Amino acid sequence: MASFLDNFLGKQSSSVIGIDIGSSSIKVVQLRKKGAQALLETYGELSLGPYAGVSVGQATNLPPEKIIQALQDLLAEKEVNVTTNLAGIAIPYSSSLMTVIEMPTVSQRELITMIPIEARKYIPVPISEVSLDWSIIPKNKEESLPEDGTATDTTNMPPLQKKQMQDILLVAIHNDTLARYTDIATKNNLRTSFFEIELFSTMRSVLDQVTTPVMIFDMGAATTKLFIVERGILRTSYTINRGSQSITSAIAKSFGIEMDKAEVMKRQFGLTDTTPDGLNVARIIQLTLDFLFTEANRAILNYEKKYNKSISKVLLVGGGSSLKGLEPVAQKNFQTEVLGGNPFSKVITPAFLDEVLKQTGPQFAVALGLALRRLQELE
Repeated sequence: MASFLDNFLGKQSSSVIGIDIGSSSIKVVQLRKKGAQALLETYGELSLGPYAGVSVGQATNLPPEKIIQALQDLLAEKEVNVTTNLAGIAIPYSSSLMTVIEMPTVSQRELITMIPIEARKYIPVPISEVSLDWSIIPKNKEESLPEDGTATDTTNMPPLQKKQMQDILLVAIHNDTLARYTDIATKNNLRTSFFEIELFSTMRSVLDQVTTPVMIFDMGAATTKLFIVERGILRTSYTINRGSQSITSAIAKSFGIEMDKAEVMKRQFGLTDTTPDGLNVARIIQLTLDFLFTEANRAILNYEKKYNKSISKVLLVGGGSSLKGLEPVAQKNFQTEVLGGNPFSKVITPAFLDEVLKQTGPQFAVALGLALRRLQELE
C-alpha cells in the first residue's frame, strides 16, 4: 500500500540501499542525501553459512530460494533498520566475463555492429544467451574520449591511420544470471534500477581521482581477486582460488579443531598474537598469505613489463582484508604503498563509529559503491 501511494502521489524515498550478495554473507548499506553529500543511515551483514548448514564465514553455493530468504531476513532485521526499497545489487565477478579486446579506431556506430561479431571469439556460449556491454579505453589523458564515448569517423582518413587500433573493455553476463538476480529483487519487493558487476562498485567506493595504476586486492571467502586499474579503467584482472576460508581451513587442520572454532581463532588473533595456550596462529595464516602475495606480485610484474608503468599502491578490500595485522604484513610483501580500502570516508558518518567503520569498511566496499550510484540516480 505504501509503495502504491508513493507512486500515485509522485513521492519517492530519499534513501537508497546497496546490496552485495557474496559467497559467505550478504551486506547492505543505506544512504541518503544531505546537501551535496551522502549520509550513512545504516549498514549490516548476514552470514550465509547457517542457511547452508555450515559455520559462519564459510563460502556457500545457495539456491535462489535460500538467497531470497536470507535477504528477506537481513532487510527485516530490526537492528539494521532498512527503511527503503530503492536498491542497486551487485553481480559477482565470477558470474561475468570481462576482457580487453583490440578493435580498429572507428566510429561508435561501426563499433556497435563490429563488437558482437568480435565477441564471439571470446565468449564460450552463443551471443544470444548473454547481455553485452563495452567501453573504449582511452590511450592516455590527452587522447581521452568525450563523455558520450564517441570516436572520430575514419571513413576519409588515409590508409595508415585507418589501421590504428584501440582497446575495448568487453563485458558479458549470462541472461540466466540476470534473470536470477531480477527474481531475487522482485521477491524482496526491491526497486532495482541496475545490476552492476562488483568490481565497478568497489572502484567507485575506494578509488580517488588518481591517474597512476592501482591494484585492488579483494580477498573474499572462497577466492581472492586482483584488479589493476588505471585512470578509473580496468586494465587487467586475476582470480586466485584461495581466500579467507582457506586460512580458516588451514587453522582447523593444523590444530585439529572444527571450522567454527578455527574461524573464531582467525578473527580473534589474526597475525598479531599467539593464543593463550601457545598456538602460533599467525604462522599458519602466513603460509596462505605467502601464496596470495606471490601471485599478486606476479600480476604486478606482468603488468609493469607490459605497460612499462609501476603500481602506485595496493588497496585491500573484501571480508578477508579485515584480518588483524594484515596491512603491515602486506606492506612488507609489496614494493609499494599498501592501504586498507576505506569506502565510508566518502560519506558522512557518526564520529563515534569512525574506528569501527575504518576496520569494517573494506568488506562493505561493494555495497557502499552500489548505494552511491543509486543515490546519484535520485538527482
